[in-house]
Amino acid sequence: MRPNEIFREINRLEISQQLLLVEDIWDSIAEKNHFLPMPTWQKVELEKRYKKYQEGALELHDWESVHAQLRENHK
Repeated sequence: MRPNEIFREINRLEISQQLLLVEDIWDSIAEKNHFLPMPTWQKVELEKRYKKYQEGALELHDWESVHAQLRENHK
């Protein structure tokens, strides 16, 4: 099946079915790629943040407060 034919078939699906398909595609990718390369800059940043976390130097926020603040900032 050609990509444009696949796209047409996907567009015929209900939104809920499309979302399940996307989930299945991501799961398939994850199964095949146990290790996804991470850029050096990202590793360095993660290590820096993890060290701050271990030292107790990070201010942590729960999702509800982050979500509320984002909603307030973007009214």
